[in-house]
Amino acid sequence: MAINSTGLQPDRGAGEEQNSLQTSLSPDVVEALSSTRLHCVECSTIYPAIEVGQPPRYRCDCGGVLDVETDFQLPKQYIRAKDEHVDDMLYGFTGDLDSGTPSAGALWRQVFDERASNPPIWPISTDKLMLDASGVWRYRELILPAPERFIVSRPEGNTGLYPVGIENCGAGRAGHRQIGAYAGLERFFLKHEGENPSGSFKDRGMTAGVTMANVLGAKAVACASTGNTSASLASYAAQAGLQALVFLPAGNVAGGKLAQSLAYGAKTVQIDGDFDDAMRLVEQVCDELGIYLLNSLNPFRVEGQKAIGFEILQQLDWQAPDWLVLPAGNLGNTSAIGKAFRQAYNLSLISHMPRIAAIQAAGANPFYRSYKQGFAQRESVQADTVATAIRIGNPVSFTRARRVIEECDGIVEQVTDEEILAAKAVIDRAGIGCEPASAATLAGVRKLVAQGVIKHDEQVVGVLTGNLLKDSKTGIPQNLDGRTVKATIDAVRRILQ
Repeated sequence: MAINSTGLQPDRGAGEEQNSLQTSLSPDVVEALSSTRLHCVECSTIYPAIEVGQPPRYRCDCGGVLDVETDFQLPKQYIRAKDEHVDDMLYGFTGDLDSGTPSAGALWRQVFDERASNPPIWPISTDKLMLDASGVWRYRELILPAPERFIVSRPEGNTGLYPVGIENCGAGRAGHRQIGAYAGLERFFLKHEGENPSGSFKDRGMTAGVTMANVLGAKAVACASTGNTSASLASYAAQAGLQALVFLPAGNVAGGKLAQSLAYGAKTVQIDGDFDDAMRLVEQVCDELGIYLLNSLNPFRVEGQKAIGFEILQQLDWQAPDWLVLPAGNLGNTSAIGKAFRQAYNLSLISHMPRIAAIQAAGANPFYRSYKQGFAQRESVQADTVATAIRIGNPVSFTRARRVIEECDGIVEQVTDEEILAAKAVIDRAGIGCEPASAATLAGVRKLVAQGVIKHDEQVVGVLTGNLLKDSKTGIPQNLDGRTVKATIDAVRRILQ
């Protein structure tokens, strides 16, 4: 039995119907994607978003990864008659930093704020998607201009932005204020992407990636994963009726994440190797069997993760923070959020670019090593860290992320596993909770504040990428010593003394 793009097909060899994705596109798809291109981040070659009759393109012919470029257009109802002569490019750029027109920024803010003001109620009596209720598709003109009938949404996004700083933490949040005290920051927010439907930020990218699979007529999708990507892929594939295939490094995936993939019905293959081995293998499998690849190598998946940046800005009333701090593994989020900030600046949605600090685990720190050399060469390592979600030694989005760090005057830092687990304990005890990789954010913030890189009074947003329940063992006190007490008040009184 061979898996190919038409699903599980018995009695067919792997060479038959290779890459048999949709060979013709409907007129609405052609029109919607006519302003979208793929741009090689290494050699600047340009490709169309879809090459009809050809397999999906994930890499340039030179081997470089691809970035999506789109000429943004405001919805027609927001373009005033007197503005019709203005070139569309005034309404959005994807190139170098160059602030757009203030009037365009006001119009874009109006679009997104009006959509966010609609009641976030998913309809049960209609087939029509409520795209404005999604924290990704609310920004659809900036994410992926796909016809609505192809969109696959839970909905996702709309995650909490918690004020946890010493000064900006409100009454009734004394526990949260302990996070700000630990970090040494007066104005500090935590954006908890673990509140997405499958429990991690991956849902932001997967809704865009599975939507693109739908556009292309794929019947099967695949990924390599340290756990979160596979859980998200399996969930969205099941919703869309697609076969899911996931490759996991054996023994290096937290039980909660593996359970999700299995529960959602994905075909799960555990390989004898690490994530980087799994990534190499899934590329080969997708190329040979015509399965649609949904790792962050897929440029359309990364576009969905930009919504984290747009949503943070909207939650802050379009006042950009001084810093954005996040864990760094495969570097998809660093690339995507940095790109979102660049585009928001070019659209005049914000007046300045936040600086970005990408935090790696010391045992999985190839990006940090390259940064310390001024990015003179690309490094890779044999990754080893308790933070399994960022246990990656050769990140796919290296070049994209390097560009982000360079253009925003950002930095890359590393933290030890001990620092990660100490920070996780603070976040957990505050009642927010996160998986270990997320805690690299707080550990990194604390370190950068202590070094004087981040000032005590600067406004900082940190990203938590995954839910506490993704890993219910690492860094969590495990029950108990087996002792029991009698069911009497005196017995309870004695153990509480």
